[in-house]
Amino acid sequence: MPNEGGAVRPIWEPGPRLKGLGRSMLDLLLPPMTHAGEAAASTGMGADAFARVVFLESPVCDGCGAGLEFDGGAFAESRCAACLARPYRFARARAACVYDEASRDAILKLKHADHQAYAPLFARWIARAAAELIEEADAVVPVPLHRLRLLSRRANQAAEIARPLAKLSAREYLPDALVRARRTDSQGGKSARGRRLNVRKAFEVTPSGAMRVRGRRILLIDDVLTTGATAEACADALLTAGARAVDLAVVARVRTARTLPM
Repeated sequence: MPNEGGAVRPIWEPGPRLKGLGRSMLDLLLPPMTHAGEAAASTGMGADAFARVVFLESPVCDGCGAGLEFDGGAFAESRCAACLARPYRFARARAACVYDEASRDAILKLKHADHQAYAPLFARWIARAAAELIEEADAVVPVPLHRLRLLSRRANQAAEIARPLAKLSAREYLPDALVRARRTDSQGGKSARGRRLNVRKAFEVTPSGAMRVRGRRILLIDDVLTTGATAEACADALLTAGARAVDLAVVARVRTARTLPM
């Protein structure tokens, strides 16, 4: 109906609680946008930077999250050649985007520059990309840092992402179930074999953690998937402790596929 000024007034307008619920649902589906067109303005990621991020959409490999060339339909193989030849210890993986020049800056700002505002943004990206994995998960576990590295960085980037993700998805958050029992060298610059050897037996499930992961499907969270060596070592520790299955979700994965075993 028109008001006194002649403007049409809606018969019914949603209240603030309903509007808030609508905004929350939209934030789960898409990264939040400001009226100026900036993605997650609090992080400093502008519209141009956001537009350059290569988000991974279906079809993707069920085993490693890499983008597949084409969708072959319901009866097509859902795994890439490398995952068929040598499956990871984790059951399935999803990544929100490709790790490249566009995504690297934001990820490194969270990892090394303590830009915590990126954590909830990345959690929303993962919530969208790994929705089917989250639906089947019983609990969320971050890839841990060694306590000495945690002191130097001030925060574990995987934990900072996993915490809001668990809250968004109403899943139990287990930050202390998995620990890095020994300090390891940086994985940077190492070959795939070198990475596996570097993190071999580096992770352990705590006694209290074992009681909370036993018989449950765990969603492991990390920032970047490269060769999968770290995630495999974590999955191995969780499975040894009695987890029913372990899936992996990351913010980004490198574009290059794994080398097939010789």
